[in-house]
Amino acid sequence: MKKLYASLIALSLTWGTSFLFIKLLVQSIGPIGTVFGRCLFGALILLIVLLIFNRQELKEANRLPWLSIIFVGLFNNALPWLLIAYSETAISSSLASVINASTPIFTVIVGTIFFASRLKFRQWSGIFIGFAGILFILNLDLRHFFAENLTGAGTMLLATLCYGIGAHLAKKNLSNLSVVMTSFSTLCVSAVFSLIALLFASPGVLETMFHWDIFFSFIGLGVFGSGAAYLLYYYMVKEGGAEFASLVTYLVPVSAIIWGYFLLKENITLHMILGLLLVFCGIYFITYQSKNKKAAERKTA
Repeated sequence: MKKLYASLIALSLTWGTSFLFIKLLVQSIGPIGTVFGRCLFGALILLIVLLIFNRQELKEANRLPWLSIIFVGLFNNALPWLLIAYSETAISSSLASVINASTPIFTVIVGTIFFASRLKFRQWSGIFIGFAGILFILNLDLRHFFAENLTGAGTMLLATLCYGIGAHLAKKNLSNLSVVMTSFSTLCVSAVFSLIALLFASPGVLETMFHWDIFFSFIGLGVFGSGAAYLLYYYMVKEGGAEFASLVTYLVPVSAIIWGYFLLKENITLHMILGLLLVFCGIYFITYQSKNKKAAERKTA
């Protein structure tokens, strides 16, 4: 358990700093350049892992379900990371991380609408509580949201929706692949798509990506925040269960708010804290039912 809790804290701190690195990088190389570097550095560290521990998987890469990998890569990596990067051109990294905490809520909604998942009353209650939390996070001013802040908060909400779609696509189509290969292949696909977009939009960014300050930011965001973080997360899923690993959802925004306050001097507002607490309550109601269901399934297995 000590290793599991150490992994949980390390992952929350790592993913919390991801929002900080994104905030720094978008100011220098823009959203598309940030996504490309993140995908590239994340894929490189996972390639090293595969070369050291399981080269056989690389040799069988031609047998992979590449069409499914492309869709999962788009919805789980490229699109949400691009939307997050765009959002942080308009809002603080702390606010972005707080909105990101609503990902489990949108995951459940996507599963219900598109993947025939069934919800019970407690889970519906969790969804409504979660949306109330989002309204608090937006300071209960929808007119201001649509008039001035759609780029920031709106794109961040779309990113959480993409995560929900990507999670269900991965579960449905890539469950037979190893964790490392799934992460590596989807990051590779995302790197290719973001590189093509970068070459069309702003090719000059490639020349600045390897300046020492940008390079070290990509080590933090790509190597640790995208590559090593996947390994920590799936280690917790394997050794502690999905329920234990999901606890990181509660810790990431807290660590991101702390990092943003001390390193970027970002404000922590009361409506952000109240909204985050409501989102956490909504997630609890949603996952509580799924835990009971899984316990019942284990008894009947």
